[in-house]
Amino acid sequence: MMNNLFSIFDPSTNLFNLPINWISTLLWITFIPYSFWFIPNRQFMLWNLISFKLHNEFKTLLGINKFKGSTFIFISLFFFILFNNFLGLFPYIFTSTCHLTISLSLSLTLWLSFMIYGWLNNTQHMFIHMIPQGTPTILMPFMVLIETISNIIRPGTLAVRLTANMIAGHLLLTLLSSTGNSLSSYLLIILIISQILLLTLESAVTIIQSYVISILSTLYSSEVN
Repeated sequence: MMNNLFSIFDPSTNLFNLPINWISTLLWITFIPYSFWFIPNRQFMLWNLISFKLHNEFKTLLGINKFKGSTFIFISLFFFILFNNFLGLFPYIFTSTCHLTISLSLSLTLWLSFMIYGWLNNTQHMFIHMIPQGTPTILMPFMVLIETISNIIRPGTLAVRLTANMIAGHLLLTLLSSTGNSLSSYLLIILIISQILLLTLESAVTIIQSYVISILSTLYSSEVN
């Protein structure tokens, strides 16, 4: 049972003897609406509405020192995580965001780019940011140490947050569904209703987690300017 339970997160599991699990990471491309029609469909209008709302919010968070077009990096990150999380809820589709390979690659790449740019171009601002205003002189070395540690673990916390939330929901759904064979009719109805409610909750978690990751990445980037 344990082998079957955790095999849904195993990237080496084959389908028809073909190791194509990681290809599910690219399935989100098929959800991008086409934009060359004269009359846009509802999917394209919804896509534009979400992108416009996110653009305004990220633009506010980045402040006046932002680069033009920098918000589209975080909008793309939001949609990438959203569709990969959402596709993982379908049966027999590999959930790539349950692995630190994907989540840590995204967070570490963004964090490193922010840090390299900040320390090379805004060195004084980066040093000032380590010591909050009004800190006593005797506590300054400790504040620098604490801020340095909290800054270093940021990509790890982003990756673990996304991975843990995705794994927890999938494991709970799998564990509950594995008990269906031994239940009576009344309990089976209750199990089905609870599974539907959990699936609804997981659908909300997919949106919330993609939004949280993109918002935190935006806040981290705004600190280097």
